[in-house]
Amino acid sequence: MSSRVGIRFSQCARNLARASPFRRPHGRRYQTTETAPPPPTQGTLQRLWNSPVGVKTVHFWAPIMKWALVLAGVSDFYRPPEKLSLTQNIALTATGAIWTRWCFIIKPRNILLAAVNFFLGCVGVTQVTRILMWQRSVKAGTAVTETVEQDAKNAVQTLEGTAKNPEAHAKSAIQ
Repeated sequence: MSSRVGIRFSQCARNLARASPFRRPHGRRYQTTETAPPPPTQGTLQRLWNSPVGVKTVHFWAPIMKWALVLAGVSDFYRPPEKLSLTQNIALTATGAIWTRWCFIIKPRNILLAAVNFFLGCVGVTQVTRILMWQRSVKAGTAVTETVEQDAKNAVQTLEGTAKNPEAHAKSAIQ
């Protein structure tokens, strides 16, 4: 049993000696302190082509296609608010807000996608505001309509009373 402990000890000591910080690894024998030459400069189009969010990737084309949603929302500015969907525009607002934040978290950071999502959120907020203002005006308009109808009924009753008994109505108006 004592010989096994000795073998384990020698194996551990040998592994520790190999991993010693003072021992030079074989691969770094010819390493120098000179810095590597700077990479050659690239033109604007070449950088765009080779970028991690360049035109060869989905990180470029997805935001380009998503601008269609923003343009559709902007074209809805000319539609009357009663024809707009509140749930759809709330979904656009939430999508814009959530994905704008996410675009700054993911790698590679995609500013083009963040921009399109920001504007999508802005369009959604504008449309939701228009819809809610229209709904509020409709509710206020029904209250005004009910008040006008009640005033008209009172006026009709007064006129009918005057037509049936003009003398009594004249006496009550003088007093």
